[in-house]
Amino acid sequence: MSEKPSADLRQRIDKWLFFTRMVKSRSLAQGLLNSGHVKVNGTSIRQPSFQVKAGDRVELALERRDLILVVKSGGERRGPFEEAKELYEDLTPPREKTDRLTALEQAQRVKGSGRPTKKERRETDRLFPSAGDPDIDSGIDWRDD
Repeated sequence: MSEKPSADLRQRIDKWLFFTRMVKSRSLAQGLLNSGHVKVNGTSIRQPSFQVKAGDRVELALERRDLILVVKSGGERRGPFEEAKELYEDLTPPREKTDRLTALEQAQRVKGSGRPTKKERRETDRLFPSAGDPDIDSGIDWRDD
């Protein structure tokens, strides 16, 4: 009987990134590697066939965040997140808290800034009834006699 080799020995880095659910496909993992966004033990890796083993430190530069992972073991399949997180230890420092506005806060404007709303325009018209009529009370008679 032939046994499967243990997944703890070595594994291609593109497969390991796929199995750990860091990327959605092996093709995307290969693209990350080819563009130089992956480092293993401080060395930039550009070959998808590079073999990682337990204890290797993998640094990923993804679109919105940078990750620092330590390989615990190789994977056998792309399983659920709970299974995938057993393949690595995450050493990524926590993100700094940023004061981001929610979509609702971004949509609201400070009162008095920007173009007036219809309600604000009506209130202005009540205060200055002739403000919207440029020729009233100007003293010019535009009629032909």
